[in-house]
Amino acid sequence: QVQLVESGGGFVQPGGSLTLSCVLSGSSFSLYVMGWYRQEPGKQRELVARIISGGVTDYPDSMKGRVTISRDDAKSTVYLRMDSLKYEDTAVYYCNAYHSSYRRDYWGQGTQVTVSS
Repeated sequence: QVQLVESGGGFVQPGGSLTLSCVLSGSSFSLYVMGWYRQEPGKQRELVARIISGGVTDYPDSMKGRVTISRDDAKSTVYLRMDSLKYEDTAVYYCNAYHSSYRRDYWGQGTQVTVSS
């Protein structure tokens, strides 16, 4: 069974930075496209960043320049660094693992990020 555990969420001030971590267990990390998504109350879950095993990254236009995704296959861990945080970045951030062969998504429980002064 694939399990994803996020950590690193918390309270940050506007303009501050935060780094989230996600550890995958129960399967081979290199088989998955890894991503970070976020969801505000009452809103649709949206992509923040995505990275494949080869290191190619994908960012929505709204996130470019403010977020950086990276992965460490030896540690089965994906990271998300967020800079210049704004009030609208407040959300629950979810780690995602996608197995392209089985076309199946796995999700972590989420970690709360709150941007407040």
